[in-house]
Amino acid sequence: MKHNLIIADDHKMFLDGLLSILKTESDYNILYTAKHGGHVKKYMTINKDEKIDLVITDVTMPEVDGIELNKWIKKTSSTVKTLVVSMHNTPDIIDNLMESDVDGYLQKNAQKEEFLKAIDTILNGEKYFSKEIKDIYTKNKFENNKHREIKLTKREVEVISLIAEEFTTQEIADKLFLSKHTIESYRKNLITKLDVRNLAGLTKYAIKKGYVS
Repeated sequence: MKHNLIIADDHKMFLDGLLSILKTESDYNILYTAKHGGHVKKYMTINKDEKIDLVITDVTMPEVDGIELNKWIKKTSSTVKTLVVSMHNTPDIIDNLMESDVDGYLQKNAQKEEFLKAIDTILNGEKYFSKEIKDIYTKNKFENNKHREIKLTKREVEVISLIAEEFTTQEIADKLFLSKHTIESYRKNLITKLDVRNLAGLTKYAIKKGYVS
């Protein structure tokens, strides 16, 4: 059974290259090629009953780009798969497409074999992301998590400030009208929460945040 494909890309050379790769495969039927996402939206709206299996799209295109097109396809048709092929692999673009449930993402300099593997994987109901794309995505997620602001409660700020000012556990307990045991568990929790190793780490954090001078 043949699979129906649509391709959207405003670079004629790339489009021709992709068409020549796909024409060597007997399983694929190219329904339509477009210069930008707007044409694809129009085509799919007019031909509602046509069986479309996969839309291959670039990211940067005039009028309607690949990000917008992918979002639109995912909203309007649950059966149509999307594969983005692009030179642009900034973390923001990758993030945006992943969050909009794109089915695959390849770089434009991918080998013919990888193109065909990606298309085949997606048409078989799985996702396909090239190694470079996965690496950028993972690294970005890791960086974001690392920099995500850790929120301390008002009480935690009081405890860490007093620790940084070198008060003993008993003194802090007396100042805050809490038990020594409670202060100890605050201290342990703060070490875990802020991912530091000891009291010196807590002190450094308090100074960096301006809780103490």
